[in-house]
Amino acid sequence: MRVKRRAAKEKHTKMSDKNAEETDDLRPEYDDAQLAALLKDGVRGKYAERYRQGTNLVKLAPDVAAAFPTEQAVNDALRRLLASETATA
Repeated sequence: MRVKRRAAKEKHTKMSDKNAEETDDLRPEYDDAQLAALLKDGVRGKYAERYRQGTNLVKLAPDVAAAFPTEQAVNDALRRLLASETATA
């Protein structure tokens, strides 16, 4: 196992080499034909809508974001706001 890893490492060049752009960075255990078969029917963004449905991201205005140093601080402030609205309702 170690021999294979050493051999694989020796095949790859460092990014600082002048030919780095021309080198193949795909691991030797991957077969080009099999990858081509897997990727030929690929659809870009196939799961993007499903991801958006399960994600609730909110972009804060820069002045609002500046008031909160961390994600936790935003969540704590929103929870306090929700609790105060529930108490007054």
